[in-house]
Amino acid sequence: MGLNQLALAKYRFTLRPKETLVLPPFKGSTLRGGFGFVFRKIACITKNRDCSTCSLKDSCVYSYIFETSPPSDSSYLRSYRSIPRPFILEPPLEEKEEYAPGETFSFNLILVGKAIDYLPYFILAFRRLGEMGLGRRKARYELVRVESVKELPNGQVETRTVYNADTQTVKSVDAQIDLSDLFSSLRFHTRFLTLEFVTPTRIKYRGSYTSRPHFHIILRSLLRRLSSLLYFHCGEKLTLDYRKMIEEAQKIKTLKVEVDWIDWERYSGRQEQRMKLGGFVGQVTYRGDIGKFLPFLKIGEYTHLGKAVVFGLGKYKIEEN
Repeated sequence: MGLNQLALAKYRFTLRPKETLVLPPFKGSTLRGGFGFVFRKIACITKNRDCSTCSLKDSCVYSYIFETSPPSDSSYLRSYRSIPRPFILEPPLEEKEEYAPGETFSFNLILVGKAIDYLPYFILAFRRLGEMGLGRRKARYELVRVESVKELPNGQVETRTVYNADTQTVKSVDAQIDLSDLFSSLRFHTRFLTLEFVTPTRIKYRGSYTSRPHFHIILRSLLRRLSSLLYFHCGEKLTLDYRKMIEEAQKIKTLKVEVDWIDWERYSGRQEQRMKLGGFVGQVTYRGDIGKFLPFLKIGEYTHLGKAVVFGLGKYKIEEN
């Protein structure tokens, strides 16, 4: 089926401000914007403003990470004009806006496929960003450490140090998540399932963003995302009977919907305009033959769901009833 070939790794970055650090309540856009600006300075050789016309596009790390597009010789998913970026930033969910000097601040980074090999670029970029300054006041910070994070079958979490400020070296550790470990804790015979959408989730269905996340809509979006990540970043095809999966998903009943629509704005430096990125948050409870869908949903906790996930949108948690 190919699903087990999806390579994922999760890392925790811990920063220590040297000056008062002021960030917005939702910090994903600030982290992504500052990081992308520095990453381009580090990785881009030609300094072209438009990656699509660059002769080095197919071999450039920056282009691969931030301007990801289908290879010209791609024979699969050819209708995709752009493909999911191979990283997701998970900012802290707290709405705290000010961090004093010496106080620590952490966020997660999830890498997919061959992007895992480019972790040193991410570490270097966040180190450089700390020297330049982050947030409204351009506060400088120190990258204290980077740890790999693995969820174990017994419910515990294993962390291993990949980088620390004392040595300023990157250790080679096996950070790839064992999907069989993730799946081993799933209750495949459950008939009830609650999904808690933690950050604004933007899913398009029939051309419009939906605020009624019926199960088949969630599954359609998730299958599109996972198949694309697998093919473009891991070199594998997700071989499924998609039509049958969707038909089975349509049989899952929506028992309870407790969601709100939240409008969130960010400023795009590249497009030089403010953009609205609203989405739904809250809980939805489903009933039916859920078991066959659980592996996809479990992986989706890492890959997130819908649009603008690189900022941390589309994060959800499985709550089995």
